[in-house]
Amino acid sequence: MSHHPVQKVWTVVVAGGASQRFGRPKQYEALGGARVIDMSMSVARSASDGVVLVVPADDVIAEGGVAGGATRSASVRNGLAAVPADATIICVHDAARPLATSELYASVIAAVNAGADCAIPGIVVTDTIKIVDGAGVVQATPDRAALRAVQTPQAFRAEALRAAHADAAESTDDAALVEAAGGRVVVIAGSADNRKITYPADLEWAEARLAAIAERAR
Repeated sequence: MSHHPVQKVWTVVVAGGASQRFGRPKQYEALGGARVIDMSMSVARSASDGVVLVVPADDVIAEGGVAGGATRSASVRNGLAAVPADATIICVHDAARPLATSELYASVIAAVNAGADCAIPGIVVTDTIKIVDGAGVVQATPDRAALRAVQTPQAFRAEALRAAHADAAESTDDAALVEAAGGRVVVIAGSADNRKITYPADLEWAEARLAAIAERAR
């Protein structure tokens, strides 16, 4: 019998960016018969008790949810403000990762349920990484065995995430804010299929991947 308390899980799906590198709002691109944003929302709903969608301010009426901010962290904070106070675990997911699975959500949620302040998916880094200065001069070469490329969804104890954002800190990664505040952040196995759509070629890859999965399922 489990002795863990019953958790109330909410997810903030972040889709408030301008998609400058993609060239147009990638969250509304068609993928697998739906839109990128719809796929991400569908999985978030299946894994959570409730979902808050963050979109550009001009799209709030059409898409629902809340308006994004000037930065990713500001968008997350806007989403957090709409999460009920009684949520005990809050996940944050980038809508640009439409192939995240409910199993991945379950894994990060379970790790927080087991005692972590934050749990994030990560995949092994296969390239050698160099740390360089502003002039491009190499300063260090970290051991890639200790490196992970992190993904979303990321799960948090609600109070840890809210505290990390309380002073309006900025980061491209919410886990980094919890880490900076002294929280215990753990990494669980991510998925190569959970690729972030940043450029048009990533969307083409996702289409091909979905087609391959569908073909295998026949």
